[in-house]
Amino acid sequence: MTAAAKKPGPATLADLLAIPEEARRHELVEGAIVEKGAASGEHGAAQRKISELIGPFERRPGGRWPGGWWFATEVEITFDEHNTFRPDVVGWRRDRVPERPRGTTIAIRPDWVCEILSTNRRNDLVRKKRGYHRFAVPHYWILDPDEATLMVYRWSEAAYLEILAAERGERVRPEPFEAIEIAVGVLFGDDEEE
Repeated sequence: MTAAAKKPGPATLADLLAIPEEARRHELVEGAIVEKGAASGEHGAAQRKISELIGPFERRPGGRWPGGWWFATEVEITFDEHNTFRPDVVGWRRDRVPERPRGTTIAIRPDWVCEILSTNRRNDLVRKKRGYHRFAVPHYWILDPDEATLMVYRWSEAAYLEILAAERGERVRPEPFEAIEIAVGVLFGDDEEE
């Protein structure tokens, strides 16, 4: 089956993987193959900056840095046969996942996901958020480069709880990385204050 062929019923992981890897900027969301939105310069810069800021957590726990996490960007996470997402930045706690997740599609539920809004905003704000909740991802962040905001959500049985809404000009300690303070504007191109 070619990537363009459409079969009846919801798409599956096999359909997603039928798209050639070099052309696969897609996700499988609720049984639909969805092309990821075009990433702006602001999106790419925010993705790089959040990765840099949480970098001290990517080590064994102990010592002067917080530690305890594995991180990746733009990897395919398979939740079930009809849901494979490609989060902008994703993390796993080392106490739960002792070895770095590997492979083309990773079938280990992450502990933290950060999506950066782009041209496909609704997908991150509605369908993927609903999916991350259904698959019990404990922490979900949404960065909005257009509004220069950071939204932090914590999983609860009924729905994600919004535990932080921050904007440019604020300094916050967002969970699960509250060991470090983040100047929100830095995520969106502001210089770090001395």
